[in-house]
Amino acid sequence: MDKYSQIVILGIGAGIIARLYMLRNDYRSYPSYPHGYVTHISLGVIAASLASLAIPALLEKEFTAVTFLVLAAQQFREIRNMERETLTKLEEYALVARGLDYIEGIAKVFEARNYLVMLVSLTTTGFAILFGLLIGALAGLITIFLSGFLMGGEFVRDIAIVKPGKLHFQNSLLMVDNIVIMNVGLKNAREKILREGIGVVIHPKDDNARATLNNLGQRQAILHDVSVLVGNKLETGEPDWTPLMRKDIDTGKLGLFVLPNEKDIECVIEAIYRTPVLESAVQKPLASKVGRKAAD
Repeated sequence: MDKYSQIVILGIGAGIIARLYMLRNDYRSYPSYPHGYVTHISLGVIAASLASLAIPALLEKEFTAVTFLVLAAQQFREIRNMERETLTKLEEYALVARGLDYIEGIAKVFEARNYLVMLVSLTTTGFAILFGLLIGALAGLITIFLSGFLMGGEFVRDIAIVKPGKLHFQNSLLMVDNIVIMNVGLKNAREKILREGIGVVIHPKDDNARATLNNLGQRQAILHDVSVLVGNKLETGEPDWTPLMRKDIDTGKLGLFVLPNEKDIECVIEAIYRTPVLESAVQKPLASKVGRKAAD
């Protein structure tokens, strides 16, 4: 295996660079600093090492070494379960929860990025063996950028248009345009909501978007991201300040109410646009003949 030492080192290096490239710590505070970084990078090193050794092991007829790839895949699935359980427990103390669908999406990403690291290392070592170290490094670099593309996804801005809505009361019913949000009994609470609250209306672009936004997990993800990005004045035992979203059952558009820390409607709209579309929420009725006919 000594003749493959440089190739293996190149593959491991490319895999580690890929994991660092895919590492994100944004407003969702995931992974957390610093312990989350250690976990992510450590698993990236393991994934890169196993993948880099796979092809040289096959060439040397060390077939038992390749079985470690299967063990690694099993371990990554266990890590996914661990992340799901951890984030689910943290939900108990969140004023505006992520929701189970959002958590499942994060857990899937955690697992998938390790597989992308393995893909980068396998590609790098494979091309290095066939065409030399320079070509292997170039192939690894291309695969790293490709992995960045693969880990991307849609956002709400891709499926909906968000417009300001009129926040008003009909007797004690809080409304955004013609969409009923909730009942607010106290006069002081109604005055504060009208003075400091923001209402917007989310218009689906088509029936696929309408079906996706109809998912409760997707709605909860939007409420969570808005609350994180623009803040909210929700406090325990104060249900009148709870960010809420309700649907117009006739059109499918959604009315959203939030009492932010700063009354800036442009920031609220941008926060909604930045919310990712959850894989578990995606619906595509227009992909079927029946769905297209029903949409006519």
